Amino acid sequence: MPHRMKIKIYYEDTDAAGIVYYANYLRHLERARTEFMLEQGIDIAEYHGRGFIFAITHVDIRYKRPAKLGETVEITTEIAERRNARIVLKSHIVRDGVLLAEAYVTFACLDREGKPRRFPEVFRSLPGAAPAA
Repeated sequence: MPHRMKIKIYYEDTDAAGIVYYANYLRHLERARTEFMLEQGIDIAEYHGRGFIFAITHVDIRYKRPAKLGETVEITTEIAERRNARIVLKSHIVRDGVLLAEAYVTFACLDREGKPRRFPEVFRSLPGAAPAA
């Protein structure tokens, strides 16, 4: 079941035309990812303190329609792919049932030196796509 999060579009999110500036979608996706993890009982800050670094390694966004000043959009987040040291999340940004953007965000698990490491067990048991072979 995907995590759902509502986001209100504020003036600071938009360009001069009142349309969400494309790069600001990344901020919204980051918030949705963090909330998705918290819903699963994973506090990213806690793991960071234990030496687990979670770095975004790839983002693929398809913009379909604009979000505008004053609107409320909903972001759904779910696991699309899971491996030992990386997870791909699929997110949809929707307004009133209309798809505005679709994103695939890949994040990796690293140690403090920036070397890949396995995700902690709790990540490997997240609901969603089965681990890839």
